[in-house]
Amino acid sequence: MSNFYDKLCPFYHLIFEDWDASIEKQGSQLSAIIESNWSQRQTVLDVSCGIGTQAIGLCKKGYRVTASDLSVNEIERAKQEAPKRGQTNILYSVCDMRTAFRHHGGNFDIVISCDNSIPHLLTDDDILSALQQMYFCLKPGGGCLITIRDYDREQHCGKNIVKPYGKAKIENGKRYVALQVWDFDEPNFQHYDFTLYMIEEDLNCKEVVTHAMHSRYYAIGSEKLIRLMQNAGFENVIRLDESFYQPVFIGTRPLT
Repeated sequence: MSNFYDKLCPFYHLIFEDWDASIEKQGSQLSAIIESNWSQRQTVLDVSCGIGTQAIGLCKKGYRVTASDLSVNEIERAKQEAPKRGQTNILYSVCDMRTAFRHHGGNFDIVISCDNSIPHLLTDDDILSALQQMYFCLKPGGGCLITIRDYDREQHCGKNIVKPYGKAKIENGKRYVALQVWDFDEPNFQHYDFTLYMIEEDLNCKEVVTHAMHSRYYAIGSEKLIRLMQNAGFENVIRLDESFYQPVFIGTRPLT
């Protein structure tokens, strides 16, 4: 998993139509969800921060943010990107979310994992382990917020399923086209191999280079994720729609 993101790291911003606009929009959307559901909300832990999209966005909204990721390269880039956007107080480190409590301790108001990071964990036991670590990172009464792809509505069978990202991007004299290809396992179709192709064309010499990055996902449904969050100890676990670009799952650590 970390190898996939280490390779994706220099291109990560290119999968967004406008990365800075996404930082602002997602920060506002996540802040609205947090403010609507929890009274204590000063400190945020992002356990899958990538290059900092949500961490930077929430820091801009006034939260005190700690952020970690499994990818060394993404953490290094996040450390560079945040100060460019006026955010110098985010604490970044390398950490597997399955060891989040041992790494970060347990004094946060909110813990988040966005952008379909949880389904990189390929078994219920691994997901439960990560959720339990997130639970223990929270103060009593603290909130957990997770976003994943809406697998309830995705095709769960077949191979060579192509999912383009949209318009090509132009940057520094090069054109970039991104697309995904999914190959589901048979016969249960719960897991799929995932290849992200980044096609890079030099607009001057017309040379084309294709970067292929490989990973694997667990196409976990809403009911299963909600049940695992409940098993980890969270209460009032619900799915929220139309408040973010992916379904949002929230739960609260009980006060006692």
